[in-house]
Amino acid sequence: MKEVNPDETTRAYAFHAWMKAPMPMVTLFKTLNVSPLVKYSRKKGLKFNMLMCWCIGKAASRVKEFYMLPVGDKLFSYDTIAVNTIVTNREGEVSSCDLPFSNDLSQFNADYLRLTRQVTESCINHDLTDSMVIGTSALVQYDIDGAVGMYSGIFNNPFIIWGKYRKSLFKTTLTLSFQFHHTQMDGAHAARFLDLLQQEIEQF
Repeated sequence: MKEVNPDETTRAYAFHAWMKAPMPMVTLFKTLNVSPLVKYSRKKGLKFNMLMCWCIGKAASRVKEFYMLPVGDKLFSYDTIAVNTIVTNREGEVSSCDLPFSNDLSQFNADYLRLTRQVTESCINHDLTDSMVIGTSALVQYDIDGAVGMYSGIFNNPFIIWGKYRKSLFKTTLTLSFQFHHTQMDGAHAARFLDLLQQEIEQF
């Protein structure tokens, strides 16, 4: 990661407009058709949450705005992205686990299994400070329509929340919320990311 001059980036206007806003976060909701992902998960014996995280990373890697992030009062550029997942550790509490994104699904799955196991056993968060991290929270036990994340003023990272997927006669759907800092991207960039996420899921 490296600090960049906002005025030399495509986010110059947004940086000056939103960095000092009391609430610079924006949240979009979208219902995805996750039928292909559910079928692939069962067929290959892979975790649905892992596949969702990989599709999120895959879609995000196609949107250049994900490689910049406001940190404090500065703008930083990143070479890599990561996807965070929340893990229930062996003490019954929650821990945070950053997963390096790889275009290779088998590599991402191996990292997912290894790192989530490590965090579960150690109860110590696994943080990747040199990557732009997309946060996720999967509340899979609960049937929710979405959630708006808290803005702490400390973490400006994009964040995705979803609950239990819903089965119908012809398809399985999942509603999620996507929160992002307006300095990092505009609504059109975020909407494009969500469309790309649906496309990645359909690849299965």
